[in-house]
Amino acid sequence: MSPRGVATSDVCEQLFSAAERVVEKFGPGALTSRAVTSEAGCAKGLLHAHFAGMDAFVAELCLDRFARTAAKARALSGLAGHNTVAGNLDAVALALFDSGGPAISGLAMSRPGAVLRIREALEGGAPGFDAIQEAVTGYVQAEQRLGRVAGNVDPSTVALAIVGSVHHLLMTSWPSAPDPRPAITRLVAVLVAG
Repeated sequence: MSPRGVATSDVCEQLFSAAERVVEKFGPGALTSRAVTSEAGCAKGLLHAHFAGMDAFVAELCLDRFARTAAKARALSGLAGHNTVAGNLDAVALALFDSGGPAISGLAMSRPGAVLRIREALEGGAPGFDAIQEAVTGYVQAEQRLGRVAGNVDPSTVALAIVGSVHHLLMTSWPSAPDPRPAITRLVAVLVAG
């Protein structure tokens, strides 16, 4: 446990990871600042020293995970011509399910203050599902130019179908629901096959 007043390296990520573990183990209702800091092994007041309450914390957690996935999606352009198209797209789609996926999404939706903060951040330009969709569209277009995706495949429709399906599964799943990853893998395979 970090003693009070001692700097903790990468404290936000430490708290975010702890929150994901709490939600995975005990569900969204168990997420409190005390549960997060206990799981993180740090001082009880650390979360409130960095965030203006649990809504702000949950919003920043979701926005951080969106930004990570958007960065991974933007990196798709560098993968054009490498590995398999389905494998590359599948990895980005499945990244949305990592780090608590449905549980964290459900948590955010249960906190109106967090939803408002997330919406404001997205409207202000923070990367979200639209950034991921744009990156997937660009990647599929690049693979089309290389001849690895059929010309009759509409890249923007593929991107919308993948990102929209992931969004749907995130918003309608719960921690003990069947794993949605196999369905996304099958969807990606069908979409890139043309």
